[in-house]
Amino acid sequence: MNGGGDAEVASPAGPPQSLEWKFSQVFGERTAGEEVQEVDIISAIEFDKTGDHLATGDRGGRVVLFERTDTRHHGFRRDLERMDNPISRHPEFRYKTEFQSHEPEFDYLKSLEIEEKINKIRWCQTANSALFLLSTNDKTIKFWKVQEKKVKKICEMNVDPSRVGNGNVASSSVTAGVKPYLANGVCPERSYNYLSNDFAFSPGGIPSLHLPVVVASHETSLVAKCRRIYAHAHDYHINSISNNSDGETFISADDLRINLWNLEISNQSFNIVDVKPANMEDLTEVITSAEFHPTHCNMLAYSSSKGSIRLIDLRQSALCDNHTKLFEEQEAPGSRSFFTEIIASISDIKFGKNGRYILSRDYMTLKLWDINMDAGPVATFQVHEYLRPKLCDLYENDSIFDKFECCLSGDGLRVATGSYSNLFRVFGVMSGSTEASTLEASKNPMRRQVQTPSRPSRSLSSLTRVVRRDSPGVDTNGNAFDFTTKLLHLAWHPTENSIACAAANSLYMYYA
Repeated sequence: MNGGGDAEVASPAGPPQSLEWKFSQVFGERTAGEEVQEVDIISAIEFDKTGDHLATGDRGGRVVLFERTDTRHHGFRRDLERMDNPISRHPEFRYKTEFQSHEPEFDYLKSLEIEEKINKIRWCQTANSALFLLSTNDKTIKFWKVQEKKVKKICEMNVDPSRVGNGNVASSSVTAGVKPYLANGVCPERSYNYLSNDFAFSPGGIPSLHLPVVVASHETSLVAKCRRIYAHAHDYHINSISNNSDGETFISADDLRINLWNLEISNQSFNIVDVKPANMEDLTEVITSAEFHPTHCNMLAYSSSKGSIRLIDLRQSALCDNHTKLFEEQEAPGSRSFFTEIIASISDIKFGKNGRYILSRDYMTLKLWDINMDAGPVATFQVHEYLRPKLCDLYENDSIFDKFECCLSGDGLRVATGSYSNLFRVFGVMSGSTEASTLEASKNPMRRQVQTPSRPSRSLSSLTRVVRRDSPGVDTNGNAFDFTTKLLHLAWHPTENSIACAAANSLYMYYA
């Protein structure tokens, strides 16, 4: 079983040069001392497949859409132009629209409050210039359609504008300066019986009744409509949703189960993975993330709180409790501690673009796995090794349970993930690469840049390598790291070196 395509981490030309990241845009920037409202904190980020649209979700249940403005060409012509003349300008986005996706609810059977926070957003295939996306909170998934519609206006009525008190009618079939003759011979200059304060009718009536004419104006407005609601299928909090490459189905995962849905059917789903034991006291691990293979519609992977990744094939059985492959790293002898299992829990997994590699993020590291090789990760990147002596403090303030996301570049040459103090890390994954950038989510991303000395990677064999790139114990300014400001969510543009990341309620965008 191969993932298709060439290896993303191997190239005879050698590793590319390290990227120099520059600030592009910020949306929702805070002023100094401004207090951030809890509902405004961003909780999900996702680019669509083209990279022309970006969606964010927040803890207030809102979804905000942005669209790209620096490219005006679409489709095949745009692709050819990019091949002939690569775009030198960096991607620029503008606010498009927003809508309330989820509202707070209350489960009366379990006496449980269901918050409106958006956990995940996934883009679906577009159709007829309409955008489609899935959004989910802890319990309910919704399928949204966002489309431009022309504004309709009333252009013709029987009411004389000069006699309308509120002035809302645009035009009338009775024009000013012309005395209409009524059928019963009553002169319109005679007195009127006023039925209301807004308009008056002649006692002789109106000669001909015209229904209001509704026309579509040149103005357009974006309308978001909820097409379907997928509910009542999860007993535990939903942590992942993922679209299938067939364009028809998607999965949703909670702590113990993964369900398969058809986009067109909202009242029925199929349980394909169930790790719930007969006795809950026997529970040893939970599902933390799940994602479909990008090209094979029958394959998906899910991660666990024990640091393992399971690859399953839907063709094997209806209930995929038995995995096709298991990926886990063997524990080093004598390294076990109280925190070992906690920091081994995988918070996020992502497939590479061609499906050959899986990127996983646990609390301390990023790991890159080859799905053709289950002996161990092909590369390991230390994200914030300086925190290891502080694990006790992180456990006491619950920071050790923070769930950081990860992402891969479209070409598969680099990976990125977040850290504390609004920092994020970018690593080169090719053999021999020493790229390990530390950037800050601010208008000056290189302010926290640390020069990492080049170290030869320790080659375990001709197939696998482990790259250890450590950060210093404190930042370059000697400041203590702030565990309250954490960069959990980020996304890499699918075709260009551009990253969008969330720092509290602010959305920062960078390019290289």
